[in-house]
Amino acid sequence: MFYTLHHKMARPLSLNRCFRWVCCCITATILAACSNISEDDRLIYVKPADAQRKVLIEDFTGQRCKNCPNAADKIEQLKKEYGEENIIAVGIHSGPLAVYSRGKILGLRTEEGDVYYDHWGVQEEPTGYINRTGAISNIDQWDKLVREAIQQPTPVTMNIYGEYSLKDRKIVINVWTLTNKALDAKLQVWITESGITAQQAMPDGSNNPDYVHNHVFRASVNGTWGTDLHLDEGENKTQTFTFQVPEEWDMENLNVVAFVYDSSGVLQVCEM
Repeated sequence: MFYTLHHKMARPLSLNRCFRWVCCCITATILAACSNISEDDRLIYVKPADAQRKVLIEDFTGQRCKNCPNAADKIEQLKKEYGEENIIAVGIHSGPLAVYSRGKILGLRTEEGDVYYDHWGVQEEPTGYINRTGAISNIDQWDKLVREAIQQPTPVTMNIYGEYSLKDRKIVINVWTLTNKALDAKLQVWITESGITAQQAMPDGSNNPDYVHNHVFRASVNGTWGTDLHLDEGENKTQTFTFQVPEEWDMENLNVVAFVYDSSGVLQVCEM
């Protein structure tokens, strides 16, 4: 119970009146304090911090490549070591050891994959391109390159979200990017598919018709080399893309991979 102290016959002060009085005092104090701050100082720009860099592994592979399953095993090892969300792999079936579909043979080779194969000068498979800082065919060296790449700070923060329409076989993709410095780069968006059962040459020289291929490059959403991305320091941007999924692809096993890259390599990557 609250009482006024200045009245001869003290009487109870209702809680509602007391609460209004206290709120008025607090509000007056806050307003008085705010009035002493100049308008230029009330909003202070805080530069975004560097982000945790994720690693993109472009795994150049082929169904006639008997050592390529070893590269797939290496990728799974790296995912377990660093986390599924930090190691994002794309299996690019390309070159002379890859197979195009024909007749009853399911091939995973693509024309875009061959463009990447030729552009990066891949000489043998498997070859891993780690954040586009160098093509390495010796999978035992992938550990070192991934460890070095993931420890480097990056100015780019990314997020990817969207929705799948099974009825219309469409994917709506939203890619959000933020940078803490002026950026002139490229944004690339790819579709991958996992859980594909198709033939594969094995390390022991046999051919496995029931091999399960994962994170297979299927198509580029926004052109072979992506689209331009220009951001000022502290600026964020959301870009939206729509992709029509071919009938023969399993929509429930599809993923979307988006990454930002420039002449120095891949700055950031994310997957949905």
